[in-house]
Amino acid sequence: MSKRVGERVEMMKTHKDLDVWKRGMSFVEKIYKATKNFPKEEIYGLTSQLRRAAISFPSNIAEGATRSSVKEYIQFLYIALGSLSEIETQIMIAGKLGYLSADDSLEDVESIRRMTIKFIKYLKSKK
Repeated sequence: MSKRVGERVEMMKTHKDLDVWKRGMSFVEKIYKATKNFPKEEIYGLTSQLRRAAISFPSNIAEGATRSSVKEYIQFLYIALGSLSEIETQIMIAGKLGYLSADDSLEDVESIRRMTIKFIKYLKSKK
């Protein structure tokens, strides 16, 4: 993607250039590694739910970035925040069941949540 600015061409950022998207992608890897050792009976339960919610976060950022308006993009970022809340809940459940130590993962969720909210505020200021 590019746009003309005077005589030069300025490259527009894609979702792949966003720190919040990159952080989400790294978090997906972390979730996959953490759930690898969950009990086999959870493969279609908590393991699957947690992985899908983790994948949903950067996917919604990517999908929102392709929308034609900032308002639509922000809506997808709010959907991504919803996925983070799902992840947070599922991590807490996995912690209570003794499947993982939830502290580090919950800190990641909170950090990613803050990044996302800041990005939403930034986009709202550009409207």
